[in-house]
Amino acid sequence: MRWVLAAFYSAAGIAHLWVPETLLLITPAWVPFPREVILATGVFEIAASVALVSRSGLRWWAGLAMALYALCVWPANIKHALDGIEMPVIGNSWWYHGPRLAFQPVIIWWALFCAGVIDWPWRIAKRASR
Repeated sequence: MRWVLAAFYSAAGIAHLWVPETLLLITPAWVPFPREVILATGVFEIAASVALVSRSGLRWWAGLAMALYALCVWPANIKHALDGIEMPVIGNSWWYHGPRLAFQPVIIWWALFCAGVIDWPWRIAKRASR
């Protein structure tokens, strides 16, 4: 699970660095220095992905940061959906937006779980089997 999440975040990071202009379309107007933020988040996503799959003590922090980041980008995903912004490859369909918005809490949980920040729901199942 950790490697799959790291692959998704790395791909997103590469997209942030490669085509920041495209992501400017969905960046809320209240974000200061939007182009620089997009580039910085691309570097973050790649670095956090490396830390997540490493055996270092950074894994816990990477998972926590990835979860917080997923929460912080939710407004951009909402803007993308509600404003009907057409983006290359992704397009503008609720077949994309609906699952994407609903999956955001799962991404947050996934990052926390993969980093060992939380162990829910398996911890509960282990207690019940005692």
